[in-house]
Amino acid sequence: MPTPTTTDTPAKQRLAKQRKHEGIVFLLGFIACVPAANYIVQHIGVFCVAEGGPCVIPVAPPSIYSIYAPSGVLLIGIAFVLRDLVQRRLGIWWAMLAIVAGALLSIGFAPAGLIIASTTAFFISEFIDLMVYTPLQKRGLILAAVASSIVGLTVDSLVFLQLAFGDLEFIVGQIIGKTWMILVAIPFLYWLRARDKRIGLGAA
Repeated sequence: MPTPTTTDTPAKQRLAKQRKHEGIVFLLGFIACVPAANYIVQHIGVFCVAEGGPCVIPVAPPSIYSIYAPSGVLLIGIAFVLRDLVQRRLGIWWAMLAIVAGALLSIGFAPAGLIIASTTAFFISEFIDLMVYTPLQKRGLILAAVASSIVGLTVDSLVFLQLAFGDLEFIVGQIIGKTWMILVAIPFLYWLRARDKRIGLGAA
């Protein structure tokens, strides 16, 4: 009669393989966000600010005061959630490697000044996101992902705008735009947490 360990091995191996495959998908998505955001912020928007300014999009319903943000905010907002999922699937060291890889891949997609600004903001904010997420993940995926992303996106907005454009004109729009993407991700995070619990797939 097979021992419990022998019986459990195929299931554990299957879950480990699934964790790895999903982690790679999240990793590739995360790494792609930064160079893509750097390209989009220069070329795609409802209008582009003159003299090296960003292309912008509205991030709130039309009102007396229109709120705009650099168009890359949507991808950067998603990047914070994806980084947390990389850590959940592959572990903290893979998450740190992903931050470095995403920043390096920015080179060639933007002018030097924008690369320095986005890379610096990305490094600082994503490592802050990591430091907030890591202790909170034991208390739940949703709380950890949302709290760490909100802190990270605020820091990212402050650092990026100051370094890239020398002012904080779009700070409100930056925070709103990135927050929208985190809110959009919450139903997926709920679904992922429920599915993981159902099939017994734990964090790395």
